[in-house]
Amino acid sequence: MSTKKVELLAAYWTLAGDVYPCASSEISPFSLRERCEAASRAGWSGIGLILDDLEHSVGKYGLSGVKAILDDTGMKYFELEILMDWYLEGDARAKSDECRKRFIELGGELGMRNLKIGASPFDETPADFARMTDEFAKLCCDVATVGATVAIEFMPFSPIRNIAEALKISEGADQPNGGLMVDHWHVARAGTPYSEVARIPARYIKGVEMDDVGAQIRGTLFEDSTFNRQLCGEGAGDCRAFVDALDRAGCTLPYYGVELISEVHRKLPLDEMARRAYESTIAQFSTSATTAA
Repeated sequence: MSTKKVELLAAYWTLAGDVYPCASSEISPFSLRERCEAASRAGWSGIGLILDDLEHSVGKYGLSGVKAILDDTGMKYFELEILMDWYLEGDARAKSDECRKRFIELGGELGMRNLKIGASPFDETPADFARMTDEFAKLCCDVATVGATVAIEFMPFSPIRNIAEALKISEGADQPNGGLMVDHWHVARAGTPYSEVARIPARYIKGVEMDDVGAQIRGTLFEDSTFNRQLCGEGAGDCRAFVDALDRAGCTLPYYGVELISEVHRKLPLDEMARRAYESTIAQFSTSATTAA
């Protein structure tokens, strides 16, 4: 695959700086303009945000100001994440529905291409796939009103653990804008062979995230995901084989996302974060991988 054909989107944590999932605050210490300008200088074509950070930026710049920043810096692809508890009931669902409403409202105004969703790693109830399928179909219909896709991020430490379980929901819901977020870290840590990635029906690949895994799992899987992800090509996975598997699946996404959640990476200067993440990822597309697990 030629690098000239590949565009990359920096998922939120890649350029957020010294914050991480479930920290006391998840809002980036860098302003949205600083992040988008750094992304532009490094070659990125898009950026992702979490809802709290977007609300913070809207408070600072106004909605029109946020849109102007994205436009001025050439961020033509925009994603939002991560909606949890969309399949539950009670107070958790009520809070999720409030977030859902804002994701759709703000995403619609800003040209959201994709909404990433997941199942909470702290949800210990048995997975009710019939209910998840029904609720996923409804969510896809809601998000379709703003022309965006919905991607389930399967995570080995969550109730939706792997490709097979995420596909079960997506295929059952059978919505044209619904499918999977295929994150290399989650594929590798779930022990999924790349040959299984190659068998995902292309219509269900709604997002891809590039990253690499450490040689050893540090702490729990959730902690490893939060503190120990590696730059592409610098870990123990095979990012080129992952790309090749997606090609064999028929993936035709206009861009690939990159999600670096790393204690080392997030402490770097912003421009260095943007440059290193971009360059290490784009290198994985310079030639197709020749082997796959």
